[in-house]
Amino acid sequence: MNERKQGRRSAETAEQTKCLILKVAADMFCELGYERVSLRNISEKAGVSHSLIRHHFGSKEKIWQAVSDTLDEFMQSYMAELINALPQNTPSNRKIYLFMVQMLAFALLNPHPIQMIADAIRQGDNALLEYFLKSKDKFAAIFSDLFGDYNVEFPDSQVDQWESKWQMLVFAHGALSLGPMMQETWPQDAQNRDKLLINHWGLFNTIMANQFGIAKEDMLQPAKLSDIVIEVRCPIDELIA
Repeated sequence: MNERKQGRRSAETAEQTKCLILKVAADMFCELGYERVSLRNISEKAGVSHSLIRHHFGSKEKIWQAVSDTLDEFMQSYMAELINALPQNTPSNRKIYLFMVQMLAFALLNPHPIQMIADAIRQGDNALLEYFLKSKDKFAAIFSDLFGDYNVEFPDSQVDQWESKWQMLVFAHGALSLGPMMQETWPQDAQNRDKLLINHWGLFNTIMANQFGIAKEDMLQPAKLSDIVIEVRCPIDELIA
Protein backbone atom coordinates (compact mmCIF):
# COMPACT_ATOMS: atom_id res chain seq x y z
CA MET A 1 0.00 0.00 0.00
CA ASN A 2 2.78 2.44 0.95
CA GLU A 3 4.64 1.64 -2.25
CA ARG A 4 1.47 2.36 -4.25
CA LYS A 5 0.96 5.71 -2.48
CA GLN A 6 4.60 6.61 -2.98
CA GLY A 7 4.33 5.74 -6.66
CA ARG A 8 1.22 7.90 -6.99
CA ARG A 9 2.93 10.82 -5.27
CA SER A 10 5.97 10.43 -7.51
CA ALA A 11 3.74 10.48 -10.61
CA GLU A 12 1.90 13.57 -9.33
CA THR A 13 5.20 15.31 -8.58
CA ALA A 14 6.51 14.50 -12.05
CA GLU A 15 3.32 15.87 -13.65
CA GLN A 16 3.50 19.05 -11.57
CA THR A 17 7.12 19.53 -12.59
CA LYS A 18 6.23 19.00 -16.23
CA CYS A 19 3.44 21.59 -15.97
CA LEU A 20 5.78 24.05 -14.25
CA ILE A 21 8.26 23.68 -17.09
CA LEU A 22 5.44 24.22 -19.58
CA LYS A 23 4.25 27.38 -17.80
CA VAL A 24 7.76 28.86 -17.57
CA ALA A 25 8.46 28.01 -21.22
CA ALA A 26 5.17 29.59 -22.36
CA ASP A 27 5.95 32.83 -20.54
CA MET A 28 9.49 32.93 -21.92
CA PHE A 29 8.50 32.13 -25.51
CA CYS A 30 5.91 34.92 -25.41
CA GLU A 31 8.18 37.45 -23.71
CA LEU A 32 11.46 36.78 -25.51
CA GLY A 33 10.56 34.87 -28.68
CA TYR A 34 11.50 31.35 -29.70
CA GLU A 35 15.02 32.16 -30.91
CA ARG A 36 16.11 33.84 -27.66
CA VAL A 37 14.96 30.99 -25.42
CA SER A 38 17.13 27.95 -24.68
CA LEU A 39 16.58 24.81 -22.65
CA ARG A 40 19.14 26.13 -20.18
CA ASN A 41 17.17 29.40 -19.82
CA ILE A 42 14.01 27.43 -19.11
CA SER A 43 15.73 25.12 -16.62
CA GLU A 44 17.20 28.04 -14.69
CA LYS A 45 13.89 29.91 -14.56
CA ALA A 46 11.92 26.79 -13.60
CA GLY A 47 14.52 25.69 -11.04
CA VAL A 48 14.91 22.22 -12.52
CA SER A 49 17.82 20.46 -14.17
CA HIS A 50 18.56 20.66 -17.87
CA SER A 51 18.47 16.85 -18.07
CA LEU A 52 15.01 16.74 -16.46
CA ILE A 53 13.64 19.03 -19.16
CA ARG A 54 15.14 16.79 -21.84
CA HIS A 55 13.60 13.79 -20.09
CA HIS A 56 10.10 15.30 -20.17
CA PHE A 57 10.19 17.01 -23.57
CA GLY A 58 13.34 16.11 -25.49
CA SER A 59 14.00 19.45 -27.19
CA LYS A 60 13.08 23.13 -27.22
CA GLU A 61 10.89 22.59 -30.28
CA LYS A 62 8.97 19.84 -28.48
CA ILE A 63 8.35 22.16 -25.53
CA TRP A 64 7.11 24.84 -27.93
CA GLN A 65 4.80 22.32 -29.57
CA ALA A 66 3.45 21.25 -26.18
CA VAL A 67 2.72 24.89 -25.29
CA SER A 68 1.11 25.42 -28.70
CA ASP A 69 -1.09 22.33 -28.31
CA THR A 70 -2.25 23.43 -24.84
CA LEU A 71 -3.11 26.95 -25.98
CA ASP A 72 -4.77 25.57 -29.10
CA GLU A 73 -7.09 23.35 -27.05
CA PHE A 74 -7.76 26.23 -24.66
CA MET A 75 -8.80 28.54 -27.52
CA GLN A 76 -11.01 25.92 -29.13
CA SER A 77 -12.80 25.08 -25.90
CA TYR A 78 -13.26 28.76 -25.04
CA MET A 79 -14.72 29.59 -28.46
CA ALA A 80 -17.12 26.66 -28.25
CA GLU A 81 -18.21 27.70 -24.75
CA LEU A 82 -18.70 31.30 -25.87
CA ILE A 83 -20.86 30.25 -28.81
CA ASN A 84 -22.93 27.98 -26.57
CA ALA A 85 -23.46 30.92 -24.20
CA LEU A 86 -24.82 33.22 -26.93
CA PRO A 87 -28.54 34.02 -26.52
CA GLN A 88 -30.56 31.62 -28.64
CA ASN A 89 -33.61 33.75 -29.37
CA THR A 90 -31.77 36.61 -31.04
CA PRO A 91 -30.98 37.53 -34.67
CA SER A 92 -27.79 36.14 -36.16
CA ASN A 93 -26.32 39.62 -36.65
CA ARG A 94 -26.39 40.21 -32.89
CA LYS A 95 -24.97 36.74 -32.22
CA ILE A 96 -22.04 37.29 -34.54
CA TYR A 97 -21.45 40.78 -33.12
CA LEU A 98 -21.39 39.41 -29.56
CA PHE A 99 -19.05 36.61 -30.58
CA MET A 100 -16.56 38.96 -32.26
CA VAL A 101 -16.37 41.61 -29.54
CA GLN A 102 -16.27 39.09 -26.70
CA MET A 103 -13.54 37.07 -28.44
CA LEU A 104 -11.41 40.20 -28.78
CA ALA A 105 -11.92 40.95 -25.09
CA PHE A 106 -10.75 37.42 -24.32
CA ALA A 107 -7.71 37.74 -26.63
CA LEU A 108 -6.68 41.04 -25.06
CA LEU A 109 -6.83 39.57 -21.55
CA ASN A 110 -5.20 36.28 -22.59
CA PRO A 111 -2.41 37.37 -24.95
CA HIS A 112 -0.29 34.18 -25.04
CA PRO A 113 -1.97 32.62 -28.14
CA ILE A 114 -1.55 35.81 -30.20
CA GLN A 115 2.02 36.23 -28.98
CA MET A 116 2.81 32.65 -29.99
CA ILE A 117 1.31 33.16 -33.46
CA ALA A 118 3.21 36.41 -34.00
CA ASP A 119 6.51 34.86 -32.92
CA ALA A 120 5.93 31.80 -35.12
CA ILE A 121 5.45 34.08 -38.12
CA ARG A 122 8.80 35.73 -37.42
CA GLN A 123 10.67 32.43 -37.75
CA GLY A 124 12.41 31.97 -41.09
CA ASP A 125 11.44 28.39 -41.98
CA ASN A 126 7.69 28.63 -41.18
CA ALA A 127 7.87 25.31 -39.31
CA LEU A 128 6.43 26.75 -36.10
CA LEU A 129 3.67 28.62 -37.92
CA GLU A 130 2.69 25.52 -39.88
CA TYR A 131 2.51 23.58 -36.64
CA PHE A 132 0.36 26.26 -35.02
CA LEU A 133 -2.01 26.39 -38.02
CA LYS A 134 -2.47 22.62 -38.27
CA SER A 135 -5.81 22.86 -36.44
CA LYS A 136 -7.29 25.77 -38.42
CA ASP A 137 -10.02 23.54 -39.86
CA LYS A 138 -11.08 22.55 -36.33
CA PHE A 139 -11.34 26.23 -35.44
CA ALA A 140 -13.35 26.95 -38.60
CA ALA A 141 -15.81 24.18 -37.73
CA ILE A 142 -16.54 25.84 -34.37
CA PHE A 143 -17.77 29.15 -35.78
CA SER A 144 -18.67 28.38 -39.42
CA ASP A 145 -22.35 27.78 -38.55
CA LEU A 146 -22.50 31.18 -36.87
CA PHE A 147 -21.30 32.93 -40.01
CA GLY A 148 -23.34 30.65 -42.26
CA ASP A 149 -26.57 31.53 -40.42
CA TYR A 150 -25.77 35.23 -40.72
CA ASN A 151 -25.09 35.03 -44.47
CA VAL A 152 -28.40 33.24 -45.00
CA GLU A 153 -30.34 35.74 -42.91
CA PHE A 154 -28.56 38.78 -44.40
CA PRO A 155 -27.74 37.85 -48.02
CA ASP A 156 -27.12 41.47 -49.04
CA SER A 157 -24.36 42.02 -46.47
CA GLN A 158 -22.54 38.69 -46.36
CA VAL A 159 -19.23 38.41 -44.52
CA ASP A 160 -16.26 36.12 -44.90
CA GLN A 161 -15.43 34.38 -41.62
CA TRP A 162 -11.68 34.52 -42.30
CA GLU A 163 -11.79 38.26 -42.96
CA SER A 164 -13.58 38.71 -39.65
CA LYS A 165 -10.98 36.56 -37.94
CA TRP A 166 -8.28 38.71 -39.50
CA GLN A 167 -9.90 41.88 -38.16
CA MET A 168 -9.85 40.45 -34.67
CA LEU A 169 -6.22 39.28 -34.98
CA VAL A 170 -5.12 42.73 -36.13
CA PHE A 171 -6.75 44.42 -33.13
CA ALA A 172 -5.47 41.78 -30.70
CA HIS A 173 -1.91 41.96 -31.96
CA GLY A 174 -1.96 45.76 -32.25
CA ALA A 175 -2.53 46.11 -28.52
CA LEU A 176 0.48 43.85 -27.85
CA SER A 177 2.96 45.18 -30.39
CA LEU A 178 2.03 48.87 -30.34
CA GLY A 179 1.44 49.43 -26.64
CA PRO A 180 3.31 52.77 -26.47
CA MET A 181 1.11 54.10 -29.28
CA MET A 182 -1.97 53.37 -27.19
CA GLN A 183 -0.47 55.60 -24.53
CA GLU A 184 0.02 58.34 -27.13
CA THR A 185 -3.56 57.91 -28.34
CA TRP A 186 -5.08 58.07 -24.85
CA PRO A 187 -2.49 59.98 -22.75
CA GLN A 188 -5.00 60.55 -19.95
CA ASP A 189 -5.01 56.79 -19.38
CA ALA A 190 -1.32 56.16 -20.13
CA GLN A 191 -0.64 54.63 -16.71
CA ASN A 192 -3.75 52.45 -16.65
CA ARG A 193 -3.36 49.48 -19.01
CA ASP A 194 -6.84 48.15 -18.26
CA LYS A 195 -8.30 51.46 -19.37
CA LEU A 196 -6.10 51.54 -22.47
CA LEU A 197 -7.27 48.07 -23.43
CA ILE A 198 -10.94 48.91 -23.08
CA ASN A 199 -10.41 52.10 -25.13
CA HIS A 200 -8.75 49.99 -27.82
CA TRP A 201 -11.51 47.37 -27.61
CA GLY A 202 -14.10 50.15 -27.94
CA LEU A 203 -12.85 50.99 -31.44
CA PHE A 204 -13.39 47.38 -32.52
CA ASN A 205 -16.75 47.36 -30.76
CA THR A 206 -17.89 50.32 -32.86
CA ILE A 207 -16.60 48.78 -36.10
CA MET A 208 -18.38 45.48 -35.42
CA ALA A 209 -21.62 47.22 -34.44
CA ASN A 210 -21.59 49.21 -37.67
CA GLN A 211 -20.69 46.17 -39.76
CA PHE A 212 -23.45 44.00 -38.34
CA GLY A 213 -26.13 46.66 -37.94
CA ILE A 214 -26.25 46.85 -34.15
CA ALA A 215 -27.96 49.94 -32.72
CA LYS A 216 -25.93 52.03 -30.29
CA GLU A 217 -28.26 51.24 -27.40
CA ASP A 218 -27.77 47.51 -28.05
CA MET A 219 -23.96 47.63 -28.02
CA LEU A 220 -22.01 46.19 -25.12
CA GLN A 221 -20.62 48.88 -22.81
CA PRO A 222 -18.57 47.05 -20.17
CA ALA A 223 -16.82 48.95 -17.40
CA LYS A 224 -13.91 46.52 -17.78
CA LEU A 225 -13.14 43.77 -20.27
CA SER A 226 -13.33 41.00 -17.68
CA ASP A 227 -17.06 41.78 -17.37
CA ILE A 228 -17.68 40.21 -20.80
CA VAL A 229 -15.17 37.34 -20.62
CA ILE A 230 -16.21 33.89 -19.45
CA GLU A 231 -14.22 32.87 -16.37
CA VAL A 232 -12.06 30.04 -17.66
CA ARG A 233 -8.41 29.62 -16.66
CA CYS A 234 -5.81 28.49 -19.15
CA PRO A 235 -4.87 24.83 -18.52
CA ILE A 236 -1.19 25.78 -18.18
CA ASP A 237 -2.07 28.06 -15.25
CA GLU A 238 -4.68 25.69 -13.83
CA LEU A 239 -2.36 22.71 -13.62
CA ILE A 240 0.23 24.47 -11.48
CA ALA A 241 -2.16 26.45 -9.31
